[in-house]
Amino acid sequence: MQIRDGLQAAVIGLGAAGLSTVRYLVARGARVRVSDQRRLEQIEPATVAWLEEHGVSLEHGGHTEAFLAGAEAVIPGPGVPLELPVLQAAWEQGLPIWGELALAAGQYRVPVIAITGSNGKTTVTSLIGHLLRAANRKPFVGGNIGTPLLDYFADPGRYDSVVLELSSFQLDLAGSFRPNVGLLLNLSPDHLDRHGSFDAYAAAKMQLFAHQVAGDCAILGTDDPLAGATPIGKEVRRHTFGRGGECSARIVAGRVELRRDTDGAEHRVSFDLGPTRLHSSVNQLNAAAAVLAVAQLGCEPEAIARGLLSFEPPPHRMAEVATIDGVRFIDDSKATNIGALEAALGGCEAPVVLIAGGRDKGSDYTLLREVVGRRVKHLVLLGEAAGIMRAALETVVTTETVGSMAEAVHRAMAAAASGDLVLLAPGCASFDMFSGYAERGRVFAEQVLRLGRERTTNG
Repeated sequence: MQIRDGLQAAVIGLGAAGLSTVRYLVARGARVRVSDQRRLEQIEPATVAWLEEHGVSLEHGGHTEAFLAGAEAVIPGPGVPLELPVLQAAWEQGLPIWGELALAAGQYRVPVIAITGSNGKTTVTSLIGHLLRAANRKPFVGGNIGTPLLDYFADPGRYDSVVLELSSFQLDLAGSFRPNVGLLLNLSPDHLDRHGSFDAYAAAKMQLFAHQVAGDCAILGTDDPLAGATPIGKEVRRHTFGRGGECSARIVAGRVELRRDTDGAEHRVSFDLGPTRLHSSVNQLNAAAAVLAVAQLGCEPEAIARGLLSFEPPPHRMAEVATIDGVRFIDDSKATNIGALEAALGGCEAPVVLIAGGRDKGSDYTLLREVVGRRVKHLVLLGEAAGIMRAALETVVTTETVGSMAEAVHRAMAAAASGDLVLLAPGCASFDMFSGYAERGRVFAEQVLRLGRERTTNG
């Protein structure tokens, strides 16, 4: 989307993405104002100074309808609730409301790979960037993964490709954005507190493919029937990954078999995941998706194999913390929805003592009854959602509720036997007790290691 000189742009939210949006607009000659709910003293002084230096007016301490006066376009940050009164007022006034993806639409001059799904986005995005670098490419990696996607335009000459992790929040206001390669990994209920229904959430995810054209590629995870059935344009190339025999990247006995067409002949290239950090059942799917994506940009098998071998998955995703008296402790704090929790349990072969709970996101925990009943020997619950989860699951597994992560770790250890696995896979957001999933995972690991020291000292 082209920004004309002098455009009156109103940005709501001054988080990392919001500030990046302001910088992008200012660099293109827009006249920008920004509104943030924080008080002035809560905003970084360097940010306030930069806004003043560049003539950006700042409304702080909340959002008023007066902020919209004279605005020609409104750009909310991805975390801004769409039901915010000032946004509702903008809709009623007929003002265009653009997301950061809408601003970026049509502006990238290099191939764009975009990844969405309910689970695995960060791992797949990180792995794609890593594989591209292993092939001597220079990717920009950003979006929901941490670096705002508009930061690419600060120095576009540094990059020969763009890799974006995209959330449903970002895709809600994607405008005409289209990736050259779009990946939908899976679909399970998440963020229903924002979207209101699973159908609305899924519709946001599928916006990834809405504007693809002939020559573009859609990559779908067919182990998930909903993702695999995603409708795409007739002239868009469709590739799939999973365990099915017809998949373009198929998982067979711990390997990814990539189907390639060379000189009109089809053959498969095999990548052994056994020696890598991607050998778990969940990460096998992530690896297949990433391998298939970079193959679309012409990466050679030798470079892909090197990248798979050297990749270190992001933290708090099925990360082994310690083994105490024969009990393994696994940190999957990033499992913040029921789909991720189900996937984590599905990859566990040993009996599981599960630590779960946190802030509810509108999930239906009864959907977990089958996998919990089959895989979990004891359930330890904490956080705001503990009561809801207990009501949904107590008839299929013994449960107890605790008040802290320290208590959760000790109670889980008490319920476990040698050979069992204690798994932190909350299935919920973390903000009732922690600043984020990373802090929750760190606290879990600290308590596990403390427990190990206590056992050694008393042993």
